[in-house]
Amino acid sequence: MLKTFLIFALTISTMTVYGCKKNTTDENNVDNKTVNVDEGNKIKAPDFALLTLDGEKVKLSDYAGKVVILDFWATWCPPCRRGVPDLISIQKEYKDDLVIIGISLDQPSTQKDIQPFIEEFGINYPVVLGNQEVSMAYGNIRAIPTSFVIDREGNIANKFVGLVPKSTLIDAIKPLLKGS
Repeated sequence: MLKTFLIFALTISTMTVYGCKKNTTDENNVDNKTVNVDEGNKIKAPDFALLTLDGEKVKLSDYAGKVVILDFWATWCPPCRRGVPDLISIQKEYKDDLVIIGISLDQPSTQKDIQPFIEEFGINYPVVLGNQEVSMAYGNIRAIPTSFVIDREGNIANKFVGLVPKSTLIDAIKPLLKGS
C-alpha cells in the first residue's frame, strides 16, 4: 500500500513540475525547458484554421499585427489547469495588443469537459479544438502545457514546455509589445 502511494505521489509531482506527456514511444525528444528562438533565425508560426466549440473558425492569421500566445493544453492535465488563471489575467491586462488562443488537445472522450471548464474558470480568450495536423506543425507536441509566443510579424519568439510562472510569460511578451 505504501509503495503504491509513493509511486502515485511521484507520478503526480512529476506531472506538476514538468507537464503532462502525451503517449509517445520517443519521450527523449521532450524538452522540459524554455527554448528561446534566436532573433537571427526567425521561424514563421504555421497558420491554422481550427474550430471553437460553437463551430466558429479561428485562424492564427486573423491576429496578424498582434502578439499571440498559443497554449496547447487539455482539461485533464493538472499543470494546464493551474496555468489557466495566469493566462486569463494576462489576456485581461494586455487585451488591446495580445491574444491568447487555447488549443485544446482533449480527445473526443473528454471534449465534453471543455465547455464546463471554460465556464468554471471564466476563460476570456478563444479556445479551439486542436488536431494532429496543428500538433505536428508545431513540432509534434509531446507534453502539455506547451506555449508559443508569437511576435507581431507572425514569428515564433519563444517556446515553453511545461508550466511556467506568469512572470516568465510576461517577460517574454513585454519586449514584443513595446511601441504599442
